[in-house]
Amino acid sequence: MRVCRDNRADVNGRVRWDPLDYAAHSAVQEGWGRELVARLPLRGDERVLDVGCGDGRLTAMLADRVPRGLVVGVDSSPEMVAYARAVHSRGRQSRLRFEVCPAGEIGGLGEFDVVFSNATLHWIRDQAGFFRAAACCLRAGGGLWVFGNARGNAEAVVRALFRTVRARTWRAWFASLPREWAFYEEAQYERWLAEAGFGVRRVAAVERGERFRDVAAFAGWIRTTWLPYTQRVPEELRDAFVGAVVTSYLEQCPAGPDGSVWVAMRRLELEAVRI
Repeated sequence: MRVCRDNRADVNGRVRWDPLDYAAHSAVQEGWGRELVARLPLRGDERVLDVGCGDGRLTAMLADRVPRGLVVGVDSSPEMVAYARAVHSRGRQSRLRFEVCPAGEIGGLGEFDVVFSNATLHWIRDQAGFFRAAACCLRAGGGLWVFGNARGNAEAVVRALFRTVRARTWRAWFASLPREWAFYEEAQYERWLAEAGFGVRRVAAVERGERFRDVAAFAGWIRTTWLPYTQRVPEELRDAFVGAVVTSYLEQCPAGPDGSVWVAMRRLELEAVRI
């Protein structure tokens, strides 16, 4: 499939995030992030940089784990950063702040003990540049911890999406399909990390199964996550478009007896130390 072969990313500047909608329909991303937070060997006085902080939930969780430290959450979306500041900064001002900053520019934010990133890597156009920037802002011995989408993630959803955009009802908005998010083989990540000055501890694609409680929750995830496609369609038709993608998916992968929807996913896990 093209989504697996084409490593170029072009999500362009038109993508606009709705923080409230994302906060309500990002249980999968939050679940992955909680697992990653739990893996961090924090003493409580570290300086932590959260790249792609989104609505700030995980960033606030990190701040609570470093009561004597500092956590900086950065995101390229002004809407997400404004929401994170408004919702999560209260009571944590001395150890938590949020900034609008692209992933490739984090090298100028100061020195950190940990660079953390969850569910963001595939959105970054220049991933090798991100690793170089992370190395620039990490102290020697500092750790890079990343969970992202691995190549082949949610393939059945991708197939349902492509069936939908090719249908006569929707094809007018997809004369040229947007280039997908960037996915690479594990060996490529190992090379990039080493070239950026990291000692590689773990690079692995892990098979995951994620269950949405019902069809509405699954539709919410499609609406708030697959923005390069959903935002191609006029706003007044987006719910119908999302519904068509969901219907196409359920025709091949029916909901369970309890109404839940299961999606096979692949998670990329990176752990490295700054040499």
